[in-house]
Amino acid sequence: MTEQGIHAALKRLVWPMRLTLIGLWAERLARAFWPLWTIAISALAALAFGVQDHGPLEAVWAGLGLVALALLAALGLGLRRFRKPSAADALTRLDSTLPGHPIAALQDTQAIGTTDAASMAVWQAHQARMAARAAGAKPVAPDLRLSSRDPFALRYVGLTALVMALLFGSLWRVASVSGIAPGAAEAMQGPTWEGWAQPPAYTGKPSLYLNDITAETLTLPAGSRIQLRTYGEVGALTVTQSVSGIVDPAPKAADMPVDGTKGVHDFVVLQSGKLAIDGPGGRAWQIIATPDTGPTVAVKGEVGREADGRFKQGFAATDDYGVTSGQVTIALDLSRVDRRFGLTIDPEPIDPVVLDLPLPLTGKRTDYTETLIDDLSEHAFANLPVTLTFAVNDAAGQTGTAAPLAITLPGKRFFDPLAAAIIELRRDILWNRANAPTTVMILKAITNQPDGFIRNATVGTRLRVALRDLDANALDLTTEKRDALAAELWEIALLVEEGDLANALERLRRSQDKLDEAIRNGASPEEIERLMQEMQQALNEYTRELAEQAQRDPNQQQQQNTEGMQFSADQMQQMLDKLEQLMKEGRTAEAAELMEQLRQLMENMRVTQGQGQGQGQGQSMQGLSETLRDQQGLSDDAFRDLQQGQQDGQPGEGPQQGEGEGQDQGSLTDRQRGLRERLNDLQSGQLPGDGSEEAEAGRRELDRAGRAMKEAEQALRDGDLPGAMDRQAEAMEALREGMRNFGDALAQEQRQQGTAQQGDQPGAPDPNGQRDPLGRDPGNSARIGSDRNMLQEDPGRRAQALLDEIRRRSGEQTRPGDELDYLRRLLDMF
Repeated sequence: MTEQGIHAALKRLVWPMRLTLIGLWAERLARAFWPLWTIAISALAALAFGVQDHGPLEAVWAGLGLVALALLAALGLGLRRFRKPSAADALTRLDSTLPGHPIAALQDTQAIGTTDAASMAVWQAHQARMAARAAGAKPVAPDLRLSSRDPFALRYVGLTALVMALLFGSLWRVASVSGIAPGAAEAMQGPTWEGWAQPPAYTGKPSLYLNDITAETLTLPAGSRIQLRTYGEVGALTVTQSVSGIVDPAPKAADMPVDGTKGVHDFVVLQSGKLAIDGPGGRAWQIIATPDTGPTVAVKGEVGREADGRFKQGFAATDDYGVTSGQVTIALDLSRVDRRFGLTIDPEPIDPVVLDLPLPLTGKRTDYTETLIDDLSEHAFANLPVTLTFAVNDAAGQTGTAAPLAITLPGKRFFDPLAAAIIELRRDILWNRANAPTTVMILKAITNQPDGFIRNATVGTRLRVALRDLDANALDLTTEKRDALAAELWEIALLVEEGDLANALERLRRSQDKLDEAIRNGASPEEIERLMQEMQQALNEYTRELAEQAQRDPNQQQQQNTEGMQFSADQMQQMLDKLEQLMKEGRTAEAAELMEQLRQLMENMRVTQGQGQGQGQGQSMQGLSETLRDQQGLSDDAFRDLQQGQQDGQPGEGPQQGEGEGQDQGSLTDRQRGLRERLNDLQSGQLPGDGSEEAEAGRRELDRAGRAMKEAEQALRDGDLPGAMDRQAEAMEALREGMRNFGDALAQEQRQQGTAQQGDQPGAPDPNGQRDPLGRDPGNSARIGSDRNMLQEDPGRRAQALLDEIRRRSGEQTRPGDELDYLRRLLDMF
């Protein structure tokens, strides 16, 4: 390589060398003079914090002298350590970062072989290669790390102190010592002052350093605290103010601290006025106090009632700095109470109900709208006229109150006549304990002849117990006893209203009665919807019971279909849909007529089995099998996508079209959601062996499979293919286990059907249906050995079966009264 080429290669290194040289300057200055600037910024931070104002002037000057000596020592030490970097140093630093040190190689000369052409060619090739390497040189960053020279990080301590001083201190305090600020010398030799204005914390406004405020007008929130400190001779500086409503007297020597150098003024801004510091270096402001506006609250919308008895009432609250709390007071409005029956006498004193108002969990509370939701169904005020008084508070202690709202306090509505009567008697004793004797007489009338009226033996028993307790304490009913009886009557009313009847037909009739009563009494849409759902559930249970009975005894089904009216479940559903439509349109009269027709039809209907239980169960099992197969295919597609993502580095959500047979288009997420929805549809339909232990176990496994599918869907949505495959494997395992349980239930059901068919053959005794509750054949009750089957089962299980049979028969109101009394006496004994 020629000299001209070497010169051109070195010329290209000018800017990298210059930048590296600048870095060397920074590096060597930092290493040599870090003690100097550490001492300087630490002293500046101390002066900005006002350290010089808390000691004698002599001590301040002594401290400044020590700082100056330390600065001179650090400067001398730095000059001794500092070595001025040169261009050669920069080139050396730059060359050290390149492989083979090409810059040094370019500056070398050939020592031997200069007359040999081959040697010269090798040398020029070497220099050309070094020139190419040198062309890629980049500036070298300086090494500014000082941890080895400053192991205690003193430089960071000083820097942190300076930042804190700039944030919370004032550079004017530095001027008070240095003499830079006008009048600083006079301030050092004469009186001076400091002041702060601190707004209330709830306003969120920052504190103000009054020495920095030169404006003549100062706006502060009412309630701000002002603190002033004056220094110097007593009386040299005086403070006058008219913002607190109290005029400060002139300071006296007796009011000053022992050293006589300090005066403190501390007061709160309550009104607009003037604040002045009179004397050398004094200042004056016109204070404008902005008052704290009180909060306001207003009722929004009409009071609402939930189907379960909860009430809800909207409200809106505002405040300039935010509402801190709120309450609503619910008091009885005695002037609007219908004073009849148990309400004719004056009520006992009942404290108003105070509920806390909800506050927004996020966001500001200066202007918000919320809804109060609570349940006072069990309170004495339920379904009685009351007044609601909303009130909100702010941080300043101010309260805003809305005008009282007169409403009838919503509570749970009871549509069963017996339940409604019990609730009314409960209300009477809560109103006044003087109603206890009258309540006793009414309860005695209710429980005197309960046949056809109290259809639940448990309700009758609990009512008699409550009646006995109330009768024993009617003349001296304590508050605790009254509350206990009220709680018991509430539970009994719930039992009557919601019921625990095992008989599906009785439950259906009960739901019809309550729905009919709700329609005639103008219940809310939410209550109508809840009762419609309850009736739909009762109808489904009754239909299933009839279908099972028809399967056990087809001959009986045929006889019933010929004797009565044949009415399909689809036709029943059409009538229910029509009823729901009429209620939504507000045509209550037509709805009541349709309800009466529905009641008459139900009295005579025999629900047909439709396509047959076995066919429906077979379709359900087939649907589960298809769901399992599709879930397996979806898992295979997810595994294929996982492999492709690992190979290509771009994992995706899945193919837009499945490759297996029967797989639909769409992403893996959509296909997983479709499988989960299909499983939900299968669960809501008819499955083999409903009611048996095996079927219940199968349903639990299907629930587990549904949860696993939902988690797999979320994992696919998040792009977590391994996690989705784990959940899909769990779903397939649960589906297989559920299908096995339903298969066992179906087999057991078929065995029972075969046994029943054998029992229908001529001459074959029915092993179950033709025996009495004690397990004896009716025709052999008087023969020796007629109890042969009594000890073939576990005695405890057999006793429980007998007790269940007695309960079932006692709930059948069509049985003769003497038999029902006998059965109830058995229940009371056992």
